[in-house]
Amino acid sequence: MLELHKNRQMKLYFRFAFILLVLAACTGKQEKTQPTVEDISESVYASGVVKSRDQYQLFPKVSGNIQQIFVTEGDVVKKGQPLMKVENEEARLSTENARIAAEYARVSANAEKLNELKEAIELARIKKQNDSLLLVRQRNLWAKQIGTRVELEQRELNYENSVTSYRSAILRYNDLKKQLNFAARQSQKSLQISETMAEDYTVKSETNGKVYSVLKEKGEMVSPQIPVAVIGDANEFILELQVDEYDIARVKIGQKVLLNLDSYKGQVFEGKVYKINPAMNERTRSFTVEASFVTKPPALYPNLTTEANIIIQAKKNALLIPREYLLDGSYVMTEDGKRVQVKTGLKDYKKVEILDGLTKDDVIVKPAE
Repeated sequence: MLELHKNRQMKLYFRFAFILLVLAACTGKQEKTQPTVEDISESVYASGVVKSRDQYQLFPKVSGNIQQIFVTEGDVVKKGQPLMKVENEEARLSTENARIAAEYARVSANAEKLNELKEAIELARIKKQNDSLLLVRQRNLWAKQIGTRVELEQRELNYENSVTSYRSAILRYNDLKKQLNFAARQSQKSLQISETMAEDYTVKSETNGKVYSVLKEKGEMVSPQIPVAVIGDANEFILELQVDEYDIARVKIGQKVLLNLDSYKGQVFEGKVYKINPAMNERTRSFTVEASFVTKPPALYPNLTTEANIIIQAKKNALLIPREYLLDGSYVMTEDGKRVQVKTGLKDYKKVEILDGLTKDDVIVKPAE
């Protein structure tokens, strides 16, 4: 019985040892590969959205309730075309009041006042003329020693007073005319200002384009801080991409962009970088890069999401190895266990170019993790 127990223990021992040897052999087996000659491109990752060219949010200039909406999503509009009207009773009354004041202040509306002063001028002129005749007569009499010095002086004084009255009447007329002209112009300007402010209550398109979204409904309250519509080019779309600050220095205008859209799964489209905005978004630590479509899908809509690769460099027939075979960034391990230094070139997310240190016939081993 004891002997049987020992035999069982020995069998279990040998089985366990055999398993350990197999595991050790499997663990020691390393993956191998050889360099391949392929095309490679190095790119910068970017994410972003599709936008219509010149897309913008439209803000009203004043606060109030929406009285009317003249457009719907998808409508093509012209610059200056009314999109909606904001109601404000105070502005309407102010414009009406300015119109009444302008009517009241018109020169033609005050013709009676001017005519009254014209009549006063005519009366003063007649009196001046009459006093002038009397003065001449009195001087002629005085020359003939008829009359008194006091009478002559009285006639002279009367004539001087008539001249002064005549001049004063003319001045009063001219002053009134100036005042009326000034009041008319001032009230007309006030009316124009009120009418301009009233025009602000009509929200108009700032460009030619298409209405992609109406953000408010009739009766809702709006203010200059809240957008009411999204408008953009009716036919042309662009890509607005976000690039990390660590990669932005490698992005240049004119570089090719390869992108895919969630709306077109499995398809790759091409674009080209045409603008790099110089200001960094401090919250996301990224820069906005704008690209135009070179090849595009049959239908596009604003705010479609996209993922893209901006091609920094590309090379044909390059000598490549998988990136995981690279050791410490510049070494590889040969199948005989030697550590060989290599010079690397372009890199993508899977492979790296070898410029020096290997040939396509060499066999390398994947480093142990």
